[in-house]
Amino acid sequence: MKQVLLSISVFFLCVLPVHADKDLPDLPVFIDKMVTEHGFERDELETVFADVEVKDSILKAISRPAERSKPWYEYRKIFITDARINGGVAYWQQHKEALAHAEAKYGVPAEIIVAILGVETRYGGNVGGFRVIDALSTLAFRYPPRSPFFRSELEHFLILTREEKMSQLDPVGSYAGAMGLGQFMPSSYRAYAVDFDADGHRDIWNNHTDAIGSIANYLKVHGWVPGKSIVHRTSASKSLPEAMLDNTLKPSYSREELAVAGLSLNQLPAGNDVMSLVTLTQPEGEEYWLGRQNFYAITRYNHSRMYAMAVTQLAQEIRQQFSELQ
Repeated sequence: MKQVLLSISVFFLCVLPVHADKDLPDLPVFIDKMVTEHGFERDELETVFADVEVKDSILKAISRPAERSKPWYEYRKIFITDARINGGVAYWQQHKEALAHAEAKYGVPAEIIVAILGVETRYGGNVGGFRVIDALSTLAFRYPPRSPFFRSELEHFLILTREEKMSQLDPVGSYAGAMGLGQFMPSSYRAYAVDFDADGHRDIWNNHTDAIGSIANYLKVHGWVPGKSIVHRTSASKSLPEAMLDNTLKPSYSREELAVAGLSLNQLPAGNDVMSLVTLTQPEGEEYWLGRQNFYAITRYNHSRMYAMAVTQLAQEIRQQFSELQ
């Protein structure tokens, strides 16, 4: 009987975590899942998470993103600057071949790819200062409002490091765990990053060709329509229905509906596509824009109308200056 009890005790010592980190509640459950569903070694994961640091600065940063705290006219000033425009032109000149290849293959204009790189990381100048494992673990276990999302991303990150033969502790990124030149979350990295230079490895931290191709691929998969415009300014001749002012990102209004609501269609190219109504706050009041499918595709990269508009307007400035130099 004593031998049976001893065997049972040894069994439970083997399958249960050695310790539960008080800073990472529910970590044992997460490790169990990674072991049973994905075949990770328990000891390996326990060693990794023993080195994880919970960062209060991450929790503070995610509670006050610029999108929530700034109106458009202040948000715009962060991204539409001479430094970012000039940097974009220089980046385009430096990576002209890769950008041309991406535009030809995926149909996404070079200036849009460059602008996303400019908004996300200033063309690689700031890819983030947090270890990805720290950021994702902090948010997965200490940020209840979005814990399921970040726990899923942590799962993807660990699988990604195994797939790409990467260190689990070394990669750095944003406070939200976004990675590399284009700031892909781990799930997006796994799904949309491409080995654009065909060297056998997808590297969006150091390989600009891979980063360029990956951004273009992401936009194409999310509905980018080659050769079509993005967004157009409009004006309202009367008060708009409250339901139209909710800034729903997905295009849903026909041209007829927009015209009946009193919105000008004068700047729209011909077509029969549906659109979204985008409102942006200026010091003198709201300005209105009509977003087409390509505007929506940019919001799939970051689910924000202000982000998509910043990318679009930065791209226009970069394109203009780049063209003047040719």
